Amino acid sequence: MPDCRHTYDRAMLRAKYNIPVIEVPMDNWRLIISSPSTGDKNMALDEAILEAVSSGESPPTLRLYAWQPPCLSIGYAQPVADVDRQRLDELGWGLVRRPTGGRAILHSDELTYAVIAANTNPHVAGGVLQSYQHLSRGLVAALTMLGLHVEVQPNIPVPEEQRTNPVCFQAPSAYEITVRGRKLIGSAQVRRRGGVLQHGSLPLNGDITRICQVLRFEGEASSQQSVQSIRERAVTVEELLGRQVPWQQAAEALIEGFTNAIGLSLDLQSPTEAEYKRAEMLVSSRYSQSSWTERI
Repeated sequence: MPDCRHTYDRAMLRAKYNIPVIEVPMDNWRLIISSPSTGDKNMALDEAILEAVSSGESPPTLRLYAWQPPCLSIGYAQPVADVDRQRLDELGWGLVRRPTGGRAILHSDELTYAVIAANTNPHVAGGVLQSYQHLSRGLVAALTMLGLHVEVQPNIPVPEEQRTNPVCFQAPSAYEITVRGRKLIGSAQVRRRGGVLQHGSLPLNGDITRICQVLRFEGEASSQQSVQSIRERAVTVEELLGRQVPWQQAAEALIEGFTNAIGLSLDLQSPTEAEYKRAEMLVSSRYSQSSWTERI
């Protein structure tokens, strides 16, 4: 994966991807493009930024990043018993508990976005579902630029047996983004201390069923059923387009999607020194600790 710390030419991107200019009121946000990192460092930095944004020390932020090595993240309230720790170690994959909800996601060959803002910001106002709907406009615009014909599913009730499924991309959710009925982006949100953090995972390529290798099932039949279900319900960008989309191209599309569809004026910056220091503290005190990862 290339070093993603770069500047970008907005006019060039619009010409390259034939992006229309949409007249919307602009809101000044910070854009952070991070180099790939471990799961504990990624989650710690997102939380450090959330704290800084919530306190007014940092502006609202869109952060784009990747994971190295591959990492299984479990939701805030998901039991760690869902995870096959021995198999995870054998594969050399990481494990981290997210501050956001939802179910397990294997972060590999993907682009992750984090939207971080004060809960008074109009782009995350109105609660979880309303902000999901609003932010999905930026995601849909980005995916459309990549050549995908996506849909946003309605807020339909989710059966209990599917709500407790351990795999994020196997469980349906309100307003999820799909292509031909298959889930393409898994997102989760947390609201705390006056701030909002929404994570989202866009799988670019690879075998989306690999996650089943590191989760526990009642038996082989149950495992194979889960594999088949994920194949039917989830999909990668590569599978849909028949070609690989580089991380950089996907990131550029997300930048333009959030800019044009919902009106973010993005200024490329780095995290502050205070955010980096706080993230280091959160790694050592929380995200690398079994007391956090195994608390449920």
